[in-house]
Amino acid sequence: MSRVLMCPPDHYALRYEINAWMHLDNQPDLSLAAVQWQTLFSHVQKLAQVELLSPAPECPDMVFTANAGLLVSERAVLLSRFRHPERQPEEPHFRRWFEEHGFTVYLMPPDCAFEGEGDILYAGERYLAGYRRRTEICAHRIASEYLGHEVLSLELVSDRWYHLDTALFVLDGRTVVYYPGAFDTYANRVIDEHFDALHVVEEEALRFACNSVVIGNTVLMPEGCPLITNLLERRGYEVVSIPMSEFIKSGGACKCLVMFLER
Repeated sequence: MSRVLMCPPDHYALRYEINAWMHLDNQPDLSLAAVQWQTLFSHVQKLAQVELLSPAPECPDMVFTANAGLLVSERAVLLSRFRHPERQPEEPHFRRWFEEHGFTVYLMPPDCAFEGEGDILYAGERYLAGYRRRTEICAHRIASEYLGHEVLSLELVSDRWYHLDTALFVLDGRTVVYYPGAFDTYANRVIDEHFDALHVVEEEALRFACNSVVIGNTVLMPEGCPLITNLLERRGYEVVSIPMSEFIKSGGACKCLVMFLER
C-alpha cells in the first residue's frame, strides 16, 4: 500500500496573492473547503496509508503538502526552499515532521528555490521537473544527485500553471497526462519523445485536471473534466471526480494536497 502525507485544512485561508489564481476578493468558503478536503482524504485513505501533519496557524497554505519536499530515498527527503516569503514559515514545520518520523532531511542551498513534489514527479526510470515559475533549474541538478536518476527539465511558461503538478501527472513510467500550453516548445517535444502523452484541453486544464492523484489503477481528479476522464476510463482506469473549488481559489487541488512518502 502507498504511503502519503496530508495536512488538515484547520488553518487554511487566502491571506495573500502569490499566484494567478489567488485573489483576496475571491475568498474560499472554509466550511466547504473542509468538506472537500475530507472527501479527498476519505478516498485517499481507501488506497493508501495516510500520515497526518498538524497544521500551523501562521501557515495557511501548509495544507498543500506536495510542496513540503521530495522523497529522494526510502527514508530521506529533500526539503523545499520556498520562493515566496509568505510560504517560507512552513519549512521548519515540515522539517520537524520529517525528522520526528525518522527521515534524513537534506537542504537546498539558500539561493536555489525548490518547491518539492509540486515541481518534481517520479516517472519510472526518470523524473520530470518543472522550473522558472517557482523552482529554479539549479534544483534539478541537485535533486538528480540525491535521486541517482535522470531528471528531465521542463520549462513552465504560464503563471496559471506555476508548478509542474498543476500541468502534468504521471500515469505510469511510460504514460503522462499533460496540458501542452503550460510548457515551452522544447518541453513539449521532450515529453512527447519520452512518453505516451495524453493531452488535456485548456478548458479542463483550467479546472485542474492535471492536478490529479494516481494510486494504482485509480485517478482522483478534480470534478468537471469529462474529456480526459473518458479517455482514462477507456484505458481501464477508475476516475473519481472530487469537488475542489475552494482550493482552486488558492491555486491547488487534489495532488497539491498529497505528498507521496514512497516512490
